[in-house]
Amino acid sequence: MLSTTDQHADVVIVGAGLAGLSAAHHLTGAGLAVRVLEAAPQAGGRMATDHVDGFRLDRLWHLLTTSSAELQRAPGVDPGLLRRFLPGVLVHSGGRLHRTGEVRGGARAALTRARALAAAPRPLDHARLGASLARLAGTPTERLMARRERPAMEALLARGLPPRTVGTFLRPLLTALLSDPELITSSRCADLALRGFARGRLCVPGGGSAALPQRMAAALPDGTVRTGVRVKDASINRVLTAEHGEFRCRSLVVATGARAAAELLPGLRVPGFHPMTVLHHTAPEAPATAASLVLDADRAGPVSHTAVMSEVDPSRAPKGRTLITSTVLGTPPDDLDRRVRRHLASLYGTATGDWELLAVRHDPEAVPAMPPPHDLLRPVRLLAGLYVCGDHRDVSTPQGALHSGHRAAQAILRDLGLPPAHPGSGLEEAA
Repeated sequence: MLSTTDQHADVVIVGAGLAGLSAAHHLTGAGLAVRVLEAAPQAGGRMATDHVDGFRLDRLWHLLTTSSAELQRAPGVDPGLLRRFLPGVLVHSGGRLHRTGEVRGGARAALTRARALAAAPRPLDHARLGASLARLAGTPTERLMARRERPAMEALLARGLPPRTVGTFLRPLLTALLSDPELITSSRCADLALRGFARGRLCVPGGGSAALPQRMAAALPDGTVRTGVRVKDASINRVLTAEHGEFRCRSLVVATGARAAAELLPGLRVPGFHPMTVLHHTAPEAPATAASLVLDADRAGPVSHTAVMSEVDPSRAPKGRTLITSTVLGTPPDDLDRRVRRHLASLYGTATGDWELLAVRHDPEAVPAMPPPHDLLRPVRLLAGLYVCGDHRDVSTPQGALHSGHRAAQAILRDLGLPPAHPGSGLEEAA
């Protein structure tokens, strides 16, 4: 049973996903008493990892980038937590895998990547793409936001890049980064995602995606996060729970997914979503792609992107075992495993009949959609004392969720007349 003191706080946060934990970190750093209430048995929200026969299997697969300022700032996150893919990506096109080249950051990396692209575009294609990516890598956020906003695929084709170059690299890469197979996402969001890729490295948390929120939760003061607490009703100064009665507070933050937030805050807009299905296989031998992300430029099957995750992060599989993780975007076909195996056989150039399916995880609301016009900084302050955050208020990525929690904390501190815990909270931080 919680004490009376435990049920009073300066700020109550509903939801212990990345957004809620980010807000809690900034608020406790400013000296406020915070309670984070989470209905699930553990913190993390959609950043969840299941343990199956010694394997660590993510329920959703979100690609992180080392260039994210919010990720670098997250409490408990150190360079040792992030497991990096090999520089660049492998693109399957015309029956072959093509490495895009080493990533070293900035404009030079963009030009290196362009020169190694896909199925040998003409030299002029190299020059155009190299120049475009080099400019993007060094373009300030304000200039990106000043560009005309349109669907990402339309913007790519309108920028003078040859359709073949777009199709063999930019489209499959952005599909993986945005979880959007049709690239209807706002071109501004796509530019930020592509620039983040050019500036850093793709990575995942070591030990599974749940390791990131678990580290963040552990870095908060003891007793801050309460799991297994279901919120039935909420207002600015009180939260009613099913298990522990009423919590009193000065400010309330709703940091759940978009649909759950709208249930607690009627009138809040619920966006559309991109569905995601993640499949985990184990194989007798690891395909010869090392720790690389594999993309399909030909769109010859249901798999958007795949990787031998036990090569990227050995802790995700028992010693001597192989873990292959693959993502299907959109509505999955009825004969999912058969079609995915056939597609993976083509992508990896090996038979997959003896691969064992470990798990399939499907989420119809995996990623909030961001069609144009999209406000990348949707308001997190509804009124003084009431705030909402999550990837549905920002860029629909884990980095965006972290950033929205940061923005909510800053809004609370301003309303309370307190100095900000960390000043940066613009779009540069979310990229």
